[in-house]
Amino acid sequence: MRVAVFTGSSFGESDKYAQAAAGLARHLVANAVGIVYGGAHVGLMGIVADTALEAGGEVVGVIPGTLVDAEIAHRGLSELHVVTTMHERKALMAERADAFVALPGGAGTLEEVFEVWTWQHLGLHRKPIVMVNTAGYWTPLVRALDQMVDAGFLHRGQRDSLRLVDEPEQVLTAIRDWRPPTGTRWDDDSGNRTRARA
Repeated sequence: MRVAVFTGSSFGESDKYAQAAAGLARHLVANAVGIVYGGAHVGLMGIVADTALEAGGEVVGVIPGTLVDAEIAHRGLSELHVVTTMHERKALMAERADAFVALPGGAGTLEEVFEVWTWQHLGLHRKPIVMVNTAGYWTPLVRALDQMVDAGFLHRGQRDSLRLVDEPEQVLTAIRDWRPPTGTRWDDDSGNRTRARA
């Protein structure tokens, strides 16, 4: 099994974020789970990679050539795939992963999570997505998603398919317990097709 880890190229303002990144890496390696990530040696991305490698785990990096040129590529990985575009990076990470996990991060992390979550909604994959809510980092986002459900723009089953855990050590349990959402984005909770709204 291999998990794609999305997280920041910065460390953030709290040591709790670095602790969660290292904790997730140790949790995955201890359970013989490989990691695929964005291939950088900086920020929380670097902590995930370095911790996993030190523990004897497999770490696969995928990085665009422009970022290799900027000298942020990790040179000690199990595998490093250099691609041309960010689109290729995300596609290859998704292809190589059996599940997705998001630690705290910035706009890039959000974009990665929302893209694979959208692909899940569209039936392009049936892989779990788990967000690690370190120090309540993702709580405001979760509230926004609940508001989207209340406003009728997000199906409850789709909202619930995005799993949230408080601790890195809960990630694999959440992945194993995950079930694909039923119906489609066009179905309401009773399975009936909703009417189009102008």
